[in-house]
Amino acid sequence: MTQDYNQITIPEATALQQELRSKVLIQAPDFPINTVAGADISFNKNSTTVYAGIVVLKFPELQPVAYCLVKKEVTFPYVPGYLAFREVPALLEAWKLLKVKPDVLVVDGHGIAHPRGLGIAAHFGVLTGQPAIGCAKKLLFGKYDEPGEQRGDFSPLLNKGVMIGAVLRTKPNVKPVFVSPGYKMDVPGSLSLITQCIGNYRLPEPTRLAHNAVNHFREGTLPEGCVNTL
Repeated sequence: MTQDYNQITIPEATALQQELRSKVLIQAPDFPINTVAGADISFNKNSTTVYAGIVVLKFPELQPVAYCLVKKEVTFPYVPGYLAFREVPALLEAWKLLKVKPDVLVVDGHGIAHPRGLGIAAHFGVLTGQPAIGCAKKLLFGKYDEPGEQRGDFSPLLNKGVMIGAVLRTKPNVKPVFVSPGYKMDVPGSLSLITQCIGNYRLPEPTRLAHNAVNHFREGTLPEGCVNTL
């Protein structure tokens, strides 16, 4: 499962994205969801060290039950639309060590709302077979109208009239997040799950906790390794 993209070129990465895109499964979730996880990475600017983390939560209680933190050296360049080639290898290392696998993984990034239909959540899902959703802080691809200002308001994220995701308001008068299915999920299922994962912050709880964990890890206040029962 371990991938190493350090030597791959951008044209090669583009070809690989197009190949993997053909393997993406977009479907309504047909399984019970008792756990959900958030995945995120962190790095210091101009550093080749990537800090990756996955935090598993009970659902719908949203209580953490496990986490895994790893770091990996990455030399693939920081290029918009190709961030998975920097982030996926480290996340796969964390995934491999994580004994408590979630029913759905929420990745800080995009699913199919991507110029070639293969954001990090879709990329990761194809490689692992794991149901996954992308939940990003910024728009990468698609067009939308601003959603309403209340928590839970959303608007369609469109590509040539096709709904590829949703733009979701998680807090009143705060910038929305961008939700799109990655693998073995669809837009309604992804939107429903993320809406149920909203806490008191802009980011849904799975990716918020993963974001906090990897930043503490990078800053040295959390150690590398896995805790498989909290």
